[in-house]
Amino acid sequence: MFVEHLPDDRGQAHTLEAFTAALLLVTGLIFATQATAVTPLSASTSNQHVENQAEIAAGDLLATTEASGNLSAALLHYDNGSFVGATDAGGYAGVPPASHPLHEPLTEAFGDRQIAFDIDVYYPDNSSDGTGDVAMVDMGSPSDNAATASTRVTLYGDDRFGADDQHVLAEDGPGRGYFADPVDGDGEVLYTVVEVRITAWQM
Repeated sequence: MFVEHLPDDRGQAHTLEAFTAALLLVTGLIFATQATAVTPLSASTSNQHVENQAEIAAGDLLATTEASGNLSAALLHYDNGSFVGATDAGGYAGVPPASHPLHEPLTEAFGDRQIAFDIDVYYPDNSSDGTGDVAMVDMGSPSDNAATASTRVTLYGDDRFGADDQHVLAEDGPGRGYFADPVDGDGEVLYTVVEVRITAWQM
């Protein structure tokens, strides 16, 4: 019996179909890679870079303002239960007003870089854990990638506080509602030691 073999072009069609599918797959992958937006908040090394930059900026700000005396002046810019010029006892909602000792340093460090920050002050007190705290700046809740830096500042009994430095810590501190009491006795020499902590994060 004779079997006739007719020409069959299905093999060529399958090859062309497979090549087209592969080309579409590669094109889709290239498009997806190019279309992915990379922002400062994307999970990548750039996110770590932003965190490192914020930590360095906060640490530098604390070091320079402590050396210049502006950090102590900021802690003493307090009168009758709140920081001078703050809307309430919760501190400033952003960069403090121009009269504040940290206005220019904070503006230079964070103001133009879309970085939010909190500044909290911790001090010894008679609470159960022995530590009280007050907010100097409260810009909200930090993100998971926030960076922190802190330093300790010594306040002395003859340091003056208030809007016009009109009060003396050892004499007027508790009576004028200063946030920290003397750490020991009347605080005439050493009044207290506080920790200033900056928490900064990308907005």
